Amino acid sequence: MPMKSALPRSVRSTAMSLLIVAAAACKSTTDTPVPARLTIVQGALQQAAVGSALPTPIVLRVTGTDGAPVPQIPVSLTVTAGGGTVDPASAISDANGEVKAKWTLGPLTVAQALSASVPGLEPISVPAVGILPSDIIIAQGNNQSAKASAALPVQLILRVTGGNNVPMPNQTVAFTIASGGGSISPASAVTNALGEVTVRWTLGPVVGAQTATATAGTVGPVTINATAN
Repeated sequence: MPMKSALPRSVRSTAMSLLIVAAAACKSTTDTPVPARLTIVQGALQQAAVGSALPTPIVLRVTGTDGAPVPQIPVSLTVTAGGGTVDPASAISDANGEVKAKWTLGPLTVAQALSASVPGLEPISVPAVGILPSDIIIAQGNNQSAKASAALPVQLILRVTGGNNVPMPNQTVAFTIASGGGSISPASAVTNALGEVTVRWTLGPVVGAQTATATAGTVGPVTINATAN
């Protein structure tokens, strides 16, 4: 004959409810993803002109111990070498465990880096290479002629480049009249996305050869020639 429980039914029911709640709590805790690793998906070791944005966004991924992506995790990004900016400086991982950021390099340094971190994990470093200006090229307008004290018929276009002929945007090019008088307008200009500036040269009153020079920081000078008739 089966033995009856010594506990009243109400007590047994309460105890069973507590066990169910405790089991559910344990399961919820166990099922909550915990970030275990932060990795670089894309964007490391890119090259770009100093002072310009990298061509490809930086993408980072947060994963758990099972390798599955972990969403809703804050990721912080800080530039640690070279200057420049990263946007956004912090973000929350999406459904794929990923965050994406745009990195604009600093203006002066070859070796550049940013640090990415997640609470509880060791930060990781994302490196990049800044290309420095190395040459000024006269793309248009050299060796023209015009009447003395008149503007040359074609505007001057100068291009600043770096290694492998990479155009250098955001570089200040300064012009100086070396002989013959006259003026260049503007006297300095900042290169566009093609690494170019466009200026107008008005010759001086001296008939014959006239010269001007252009520099970009420590690069140059390059000499531009013209003839006044």
